[in-house]
Amino acid sequence: MSIQPFSDEQARIIVNLEQAYEVWMETLRTLNDMPYNMRIKEVSGREYLYEVTDRVGSMKSKGALDREKRAEFDAYKSEKAALKDRLAQSKDKLREIGSLYRALRLPMLPTDAGKILREADRMRFLGEQAMVVGTNALIAYALEANAFIRDAPDTTMDFDMALTAIDADDDRPTLWKILKEVDATYTVNSERPFQARNAKAYEVEILAAPSRLQGQTARDKPRPVPLPEQEWLLNGRPISRVVGVQDGEAARLFVPDPRWFALQKLWMAEKPERNPQKRPKDVKQGMALLDAVAQTMPHYPLDRRFQTELPPELKPHFERWAERSERR
Repeated sequence: MSIQPFSDEQARIIVNLEQAYEVWMETLRTLNDMPYNMRIKEVSGREYLYEVTDRVGSMKSKGALDREKRAEFDAYKSEKAALKDRLAQSKDKLREIGSLYRALRLPMLPTDAGKILREADRMRFLGEQAMVVGTNALIAYALEANAFIRDAPDTTMDFDMALTAIDADDDRPTLWKILKEVDATYTVNSERPFQARNAKAYEVEILAAPSRLQGQTARDKPRPVPLPEQEWLLNGRPISRVVGVQDGEAARLFVPDPRWFALQKLWMAEKPERNPQKRPKDVKQGMALLDAVAQTMPHYPLDRRFQTELPPELKPHFERWAERSERR
């Protein structure tokens, strides 16, 4: 049997991990949205309130210090201290639950992938501008199924992300900023400009549906590979799940609708340009995931209505899976 349901204890820890992560991430974002710092500085014998705008100490004046600005300064310091305390407590709780998650041998992300996803989530890049489309997505699908998907290999040494924003916006965070915040050693592979690698040779590949190429600003990098088959992954309803990471932390996965992901995998297995060594894994993942959807995800129906939405390229793969399911 390809599906092995989680135990009640495993299911409970998954819920607790997500709740703890949400509290921690909300606190972190609130803290990040505050001014970097505030400082009272004397200039020519008079005190002024300054806002510190970055870690190198750049400042801008908010005007001469008066009763109103003193109250603003005191409120800022009090709120920031309270948020830092809440952040530390929520982080401790998250690590505690993360340790239990790991001890229960639940599906986990590689450490490097978790770091990228936490930063992307903090900057509100994940979900709004990108989703995870590679093998790591299988971990989110396992949690959605509330079961191990045994026949779907989920180990990988790289990380695939697809850009999904429709229009470019210079005010939004960039992918390159996220990667550099995570690890300053990331560089773009000159031979494969859609790929970034860090000093440990961990690879991040960036893809995009042709309809979403305009969603990346000109200054951002790596530049994504435009792949027509990525259009299919924009269909349906994506899934957002908080999962454990091998370093004991947690991260959010935002992934495509599992039905479209599975069918794209089956199509990829027959794509002429596909690496022959990856084709068997594509078939296993696609078939196992469709089985999991049919058995555990009634909210993602594989019915006649869904079948009529499929493009001609994917219908044979759906029919092949359906025939195989009927024989079992």
